[in-house]
Amino acid sequence: MKLSRRTTTAAALTVLALGGTVAATAPASAATTTKAAAATATYNGACGTGYKVIDSTPVGNVGKVFLTWNESTGKNCAVTIRNTPGAKIFMAVELNIDIDEEHNPVVDSGQYTSYAGPVYMSARGYCAVWQGVIGTAKGGDSGHCG
Repeated sequence: MKLSRRTTTAAALTVLALGGTVAATAPASAATTTKAAAATATYNGACGTGYKVIDSTPVGNVGKVFLTWNESTGKNCAVTIRNTPGAKIFMAVELNIDIDEEHNPVVDSGQYTSYAGPVYMSARGYCAVWQGVIGTAKGGDSGHCG
């Protein structure tokens, strides 16, 4: 009798544990997926007046790097923005121009809660190259010749 009661109790606890785990994780993971899909970085105006977003590139699934252009000054600006601000994390933004000779990029990096940058570069007559980093995620692109 003791053996069958222990077996039944153990089986019931196993079913409850597995059922509880499935019940507890299914809605939470669905909510997390929905929340993550809903939270996407938007340009925050950090580059200032006169700058229009001309491109953006995902930085993994945690943010975006935005490339902007100011027609009147002939400058590009770039900023890396997290989907959702949080604790400080390593973030970076890099902007350069695509030319045949070596050229130094402009970079802003450090421990930030929501965005890195802005960084600016005169780019009239050149093509832009930009990159963003958030934690270990990276993203970048090139193009938009001014």
